[in-house]
Amino acid sequence: MGVPIIDFHIHPIYYEYYRESALNWIKELQDVHSWEDFYAKNSDPAYFVDYLKRCGVDYAVILADYTPIVTGVSTNEYVLKFCSDYGELIPFASINPYMTGNMAQELKRLVNEGFRGIKFYPTYQYFYVNDPLLYPLYACAQELQIPVMFHTGTSVFKNARLKYGDPIYLDDVAVDFPELKILMVHSGRGFWYERAFYLCRLHQNIHMEVAGLPPQKLLEYFPELEKVSDQVIFGSDWPGVLDIAENIAAIKRLNISEEAKTKILGGNAARHLLLNER
Repeated sequence: MGVPIIDFHIHPIYYEYYRESALNWIKELQDVHSWEDFYAKNSDPAYFVDYLKRCGVDYAVILADYTPIVTGVSTNEYVLKFCSDYGELIPFASINPYMTGNMAQELKRLVNEGFRGIKFYPTYQYFYVNDPLLYPLYACAQELQIPVMFHTGTSVFKNARLKYGDPIYLDDVAVDFPELKILMVHSGRGFWYERAFYLCRLHQNIHMEVAGLPPQKLLEYFPELEKVSDQVIFGSDWPGVLDIAENIAAIKRLNISEEAKTKILGGNAARHLLLNER
């Protein structure tokens, strides 16, 4: 196999509980005739791995979610179990700064258990990413060489606070932790595309993750996308999209070089996940 296709942004369908606005949004988007059937099938990791393969995805990052005020809770324990028997599924943890005391110690524990990265949800968890409270965790993640994902940009869910989604605060984090692998999830979606692109150009350790953006519009949002193709990572944001395969096809149709497409669809992600070393 050549360079794999990696979807860096998948939410499990199983949550201990959903907030109503998030659940209704998924049901409406997916337009399923039977939510119970859809939920049961996609809660089965064997079924889901087969679905990913049919979409052309070789590996997928599965995200835990501790955002009880906005979307709900899908625990670290569940995500780790969901991924445990399938090398194609890569577990990423979630830590809520208001629910965890020693975050650096907790991150070490999670990585020792098998997690390969972590995602934060500032707009859902209500914090600025340059808050010194998080600096010990960033130092730990930098030492462990694991990617740290940050939701940036807008959200459609009730109770989200958009001010925390401004990617400019990642400038401080990138300066203070120059070896930290930083992923701007959604690349400043909505208000801050130019700001996200500039940060990517300025800091080699910041990457634009494009989940939740219509792939066919990427060159509209980022006309010079190819210039940062070493720092762009594909993600679908399933179940927030209907067709992962079409998202991949849309990127393949972009008017950029084949080399850039390969990097975006998996080459860059493989490097950060150290897949080439496994």
